[in-house]
Amino acid sequence: MKIIKRIALTLVLFIILGATFYLFWLFPRYTVPILMYHDFNYRGGITITPENFEMQMRYLKKNGYNVISLDKMVEGIRRKEHFAHNTVVITMDDGYKDNFTYAYPVLRKYAFTATIFLIANKIGADKSFLNWDEIKEMSKNNISFGGHTKNHVILASVKKKDILWDEISGCKKVIEEHLGKPIDYFSYPFGSFTEEVTKLVKEAGYKGACATNLGHDKLNRADLYELNRISIRNRDNSFSLWAKLSGYYNLFRKRKGVEYNEQIY
Repeated sequence: MKIIKRIALTLVLFIILGATFYLFWLFPRYTVPILMYHDFNYRGGITITPENFEMQMRYLKKNGYNVISLDKMVEGIRRKEHFAHNTVVITMDDGYKDNFTYAYPVLRKYAFTATIFLIANKIGADKSFLNWDEIKEMSKNNISFGGHTKNHVILASVKKKDILWDEISGCKKVIEEHLGKPIDYFSYPFGSFTEEVTKLVKEAGYKGACATNLGHDKLNRADLYELNRISIRNRDNSFSLWAKLSGYYNLFRKRKGVEYNEQIY
């Protein structure tokens, strides 16, 4: 009987400690997950198959996730808004053609919004990338666009300020001229940035910028120009997807420490 009482007491204590940990430490550290995609095909690596993307978006819909725009998230952070713990943001880098062919119809099917970061000089350059007609169509249907430099350079390796400025500000100018609307957000190619890069992004007029998990602020509250994102991979199963959507994934993953030794331009 004493053993049973001890076990019961231990369980109660464990539950109390767990609840205290969640309410007073974990719960306040909830961070809206910003999902990062690239292209949608069967080549492997960082690509997602169209079928898996459909499955992931169906998972979001079925489980009641609230997909909001990057802009709504950033404005909410500025206002110190508390987001519901089923909130998520969807982003895509590079502007590949299959964003239109495969991802866009799925996003429309589930009435989800997303932000696609474009490499300005790649638009319409070949059949692998989006063209302006496709971008304009998506822009009219709940898809927003951001800058991803003009030539997809590793910004931390660019030492000439005029080239940095052209890659950052020039990209914004090109996209705005074609779309006729403001381009408010930027994404660092390879997640690579420096203090000077973020300064130029601010000066160029962007309202915020996305990294990968190189940002110093895991909670995405202190600096809107180093927003951590979560890469979604083809190998993600229902458990890993749930973990990445939990709002606490950033707390427990190791921050990248990438060094770029090659100096270009």
